[in-house]
Amino acid sequence: MGSEGSYTALGLKVWKAQVDRADKLFGTLSSEQVLQEIAPGRNRLLYLWGHLTAIHDAMLPLLGMGKRLYPELDVAFVINPDKSQTVTPSHEEIRRAWITVNGELSKGFENMSPSDWLQRHSAVSEEEFGTDPSRNRFSILLSRTNHLSYHLGQAVLGLK
Repeated sequence: MGSEGSYTALGLKVWKAQVDRADKLFGTLSSEQVLQEIAPGRNRLLYLWGHLTAIHDAMLPLLGMGKRLYPELDVAFVINPDKSQTVTPSHEEIRRAWITVNGELSKGFENMSPSDWLQRHSAVSEEEFGTDPSRNRFSILLSRTNHLSYHLGQAVLGLK
């Protein structure tokens, strides 16, 4: 395996570890626990989980893996702040969406070669990519892994 393969394997290993941590954390929470705020007056754990699910769902088209599965989650978990909507998806709806989205990402990742990761993602034009080839699919994986880690830290603190 060349250096490209080593880097992508490491990136995927870290991604999987963070998704597994999130599975373990959110997967053990009751419907009451997910309604806890991470701090007084702040986001609820359900909001963080829904937000992460929506962001992961948005990775599918960015990485050329197809269309989003749950674009409707953006209204409750990306565009608007927590508790601003009269209807929020339930704990079980978020759990199912989380499992489905991350399953699709895992399947897509298995089919990508190291050179696929170095191709441009769909949010960057050919011209921009020519100027800055670091705007590739691997950069999406790294930034979304960091995003997941950040919100997992918030969730852990919220449970203490």
